Amino acid sequence: ACIQGSRLLDEAERDRLVELPRDRRLVFVCHHGGRSLRAAQSFAALGFSQVDNVVGGIDAWAQTIDPSVARY
Repeated sequence: ACIQGSRLLDEAERDRLVELPRDRRLVFVCHHGGRSLRAAQSFAALGFSQVDNVVGGIDAWAQTIDPSVARY
């Protein structure tokens, strides 16, 4: 499942994101919010100023924002 407009973040993509301007907004999401929280904290520690995490992950997103997103 994914949120429209989102991209999968693997190691290669992570390396490309590090090159973005530090004021670029980044929003991280995973299944329940734990891994995305760690990713958000990592990018904030690198100096990114607009970093967010979807609390509760894609599962919470599907329940509260967009029920068309498949739950797994």
